[in-house]
Amino acid sequence: MDPHVKSSIKRRLPRIAWPFHAMLLPAIILAILFNYLPMFGVVMSFQHFKPWTGFLHSEWAGLEHFQAIFERDDSRQVIWNTFIIASLKIVFIIVVPVTFALLLNEVRKLAFKRTVQTLVYLPHFLSWVILGGILVDLLSPQSGLVNRILQGWFGLEPIFFLGDGDWFRFTAVVSHIWKEFGYGTIIYLAALGSINPNLYEAAEVDGASRWQQTLFVTLPALVPIIMVCTTLELSNILSAGFDQIFNLYNPMVYSKGDIIDTFVYRVGILDQQMSFSAAVGLFKSVVSLILVVAVYSIAYRAANYRIF
Repeated sequence: MDPHVKSSIKRRLPRIAWPFHAMLLPAIILAILFNYLPMFGVVMSFQHFKPWTGFLHSEWAGLEHFQAIFERDDSRQVIWNTFIIASLKIVFIIVVPVTFALLLNEVRKLAFKRTVQTLVYLPHFLSWVILGGILVDLLSPQSGLVNRILQGWFGLEPIFFLGDGDWFRFTAVVSHIWKEFGYGTIIYLAALGSINPNLYEAAEVDGASRWQQTLFVTLPALVPIIMVCTTLELSNILSAGFDQIFNLYNPMVYSKGDIIDTFVYRVGILDQQMSFSAAVGLFKSVVSLILVVAVYSIAYRAANYRIF
């Protein structure tokens, strides 16, 4: 290329690129204000923080609050609750969308297929504030539709889904799957659409049934995307869903339904134990960071997944 042309391009590039960089400024400013500046608040976890003395004059506590995380019965129970609820969500949010995508992929009527796909994807766009109110009404032991069906059709006693700890965990997992499995279904349907049709034709020539084609052609082709989704979900093992739990739980299910995020909110904001809640939040963040790095490494090695 002519040197004069090169120099002309170099002179023009900054003029062309600066509007695009300017478009990033609002996002950068918001990230600094709401993601990076608040990070200085983690110093509270090492202090006996009092709002009227501030960060500079609060008494230093060292690792006292972190030690209390493993000594207090309620904090240990919260960590265990989070692990159980999040693990169940991760397992079923992989199994259910894969199964449903395989079944929906067998439908030959395109209009019906698109209608079902839209209906199962719709709950993903509803907030847990709305869904929480709907579930409270549906699952009420006195007037809820679900208990009326169980009592009228099957003769069962009313179940307090949101007032019994074990049933609360079941309700949290099932409602999460109902809300989010449509999103996962779309991902797996896209992966199914990218499978080479020649593989099915070759399997059919070899005498493979439809079930055998699914078992030996479809599922192996889905393994990479399943591994990627699974490893990425594992990074959320300590995030069981604040929005959902906060809108559904109550003091009756704290022993089995309280998770780290709701515990931090309740202890830090309502009980004013800011230093301890900050320590719990920092503990969760550090563990989550380690898990994110680990699962991305696994995804890269197992499925060649890259961030960029």
